[in-house]
This record gives sequence, structure tokens and C-alpha cells, in this order.
Amino acid sequence: MTKLTTVQLKAPYLILIGDITDATYAKTGLGIVQWQSDRVAGQLRFAGCEVELGVPDMSVAEAVKAGVKSLIIGVAPIGGEVPDSWWASIEEAARAGMDIVCGLHIKLADFPAVVAAAEASGARLIDVRSPPANLPVGTGIKRSGKRVLMVGTDCAIGKKYSALALHQSMREAGMNSTFRATGQTGIMLAGEGLPIDAVVADFIAGAAEVISPDNDDDHWDVIEGQGSLFHPGYSGVSLGLLHGSQPDGFVLCHDATRKVLSGWEHFDLPTIQDCIDQHVVMGQRTNPAIRCVGISVNTSKLPAQERADYLARLSEETGLPCVDPLIDGCGAIVEYIKQVYL
Repeated sequence: MTKLTTVQLKAPYLILIGDITDATYAKTGLGIVQWQSDRVAGQLRFAGCEVELGVPDMSVAEAVKAGVKSLIIGVAPIGGEVPDSWWASIEEAARAGMDIVCGLHIKLADFPAVVAAAEASGARLIDVRSPPANLPVGTGIKRSGKRVLMVGTDCAIGKKYSALALHQSMREAGMNSTFRATGQTGIMLAGEGLPIDAVVADFIAGAAEVISPDNDDDHWDVIEGQGSLFHPGYSGVSLGLLHGSQPDGFVLCHDATRKVLSGWEHFDLPTIQDCIDQHVVMGQRTNPAIRCVGISVNTSKLPAQERADYLARLSEETGLPCVDPLIDGCGAIVEYIKQVYL
């Protein structure tokens, strides 16, 4: 049986976000602070950084004095590369004995200076985006248990947050559920998962089957989504994950103020209804009963007085529960799921 990718990170953490200027690409750092703030000591930023994680600024030297155990590279830029100017700080942290945790497509072992620093101090170099060997090709055979997949109108739009919030609401409602991580940040938070966008294309659907195996009839796998079916760069991983997950339901994730694809501004976002319809059509290939069970919306950039009206209007238009998971929780979606499936 293929095993999942597992990680055991030592806290407290220092989150490296360097000199990035767009919070969209700090989703790893932001996600860790949001869901495990008690494990974060500070952020490492350089001149020109315009992103704030809401934790203290720290240099590597200050982090050492504070007892920090791990430096986490907290960014996910297009292409997954670390700027050359950041490596001196990463090497300094490794030399000081901090584990270096990387969730990007690069491999820490390919940087000799960091390897030498870690070997001298005993620090670990942890590459989270390392899928297991011998992944199968997807079979499409129906599995027992139930599954709900997060999908999106765009990338970096709240799929991980929505999955974690939905899992939390399910547990609070007494449901039997498991969060299934498919990306680097989710794996860091959960301790295990499978980095689906690092899987060779032929095996993406099979990897999704491995992530959510047969289970009890009343058990729900809450599966973190990746990419977007409507994204010209990342649609492939989304379709493979959709087919392999065989979701009974999906939650559509959206940003209330985003009009174009982030980083691909020459493409407009799809409409909510088109997004729902296309996921149903594509998902029916491996689960004919697939349906949308709710809409999760990031409303953080809406004026407070407009938020409730926006969600109410969207709910009326779609006939589905619409929530901001970080403000409302996902209780309304859980109640809808109970009505439909229980």
C-alpha cells in the first residue's frame, strides 16, 4: 500500500517571507499563522516586503535566542523558486541548528552551502513537496465512505482554509471526518498528506485515490483542493484531483472582489454558476451523483455592511449555503450536507 508523505516539524517556527509584495504568494506563511499561531514565534522579512503575517519580526539571530527550532519558507510564488538573495539567511538558520522546511518545487539538497551548514549543526532539511514512490494510475472504481472536495474559481482563493474550517465544523457537529491535505501547507499543518501538484501527471488521479481510501459509510474525507479547472496553467492538477477524489459533494471557493485570475490578469474569473456546472459535468465521470454543497467566500475586502448582503444574494441566486469560513464558520454547509446525505 502506498504511504502518504509525512512530516514532523519542530516548533516554534520562524516564517520566512523575504521581500514579497503580494500576500497571494505568502499563503503558506499566512495559513500556518491562521491555523497554528501557537507554534509561530515570528516572521523573517527583508527590506521592501509589503506583506504582514501578524507576528513579530525577527532576525535569524533573534530567533536563535528565542529558541526557534524551524525556519519555514512561507511563500509559494509562481514557479516555486527562492530568490538568490534569500539563501544567505536560510544558510545562517541551518548553521544555527534550525531545521529548514521547504514546500516548494525545489529540493534543499540541491544547495550545497545549506547542506553543509545543516550537516555541521545537525539541522534537518525537510522537503514537504516530495510525493511517495509507486503511485498508481487512477482506477475510477467506487470507494466506500463519503468525500467533499474544495474547488475554486481561481488558485490561492481559500480552498485550504475552507477545508480546514469545514472539517472543524463537521467535528463540532459530531460528524466523523478527516482533513486530507493535498498541498505543502496542508501537509505541514496535518503532519501528513500528498503534494498533488508534485505528482507526475499520469498518476494524479491515482494519488487522489490514495489520499482518500475506502472508509466507513458515515465517514467524510474533507479534501483540500488544488488549482482551478478554469486556470490556463494549473487546470490539469484540478481535473486529476476531481476525478480521483470522486467527491459526493464539492464546496466552491471564491473571492468576493477578485475579477481576474491572480497573476493571469488577461483571463476573467468564471461566473459562479458556470464554475458549478463545469465541476458537475467533469466530476460525473467518476461520481454521477456529484453536487455542489456550498459556497465559501473570502469577503475580507468587502465593507462590513456589504458582506451579509453579498452572501445572502449569492445564496438566493444559487440555492446553496454561502459563508465566509473565517467569519461564519461552515455550520450552514454542514447542515446542508446533513439534509442531503444523512
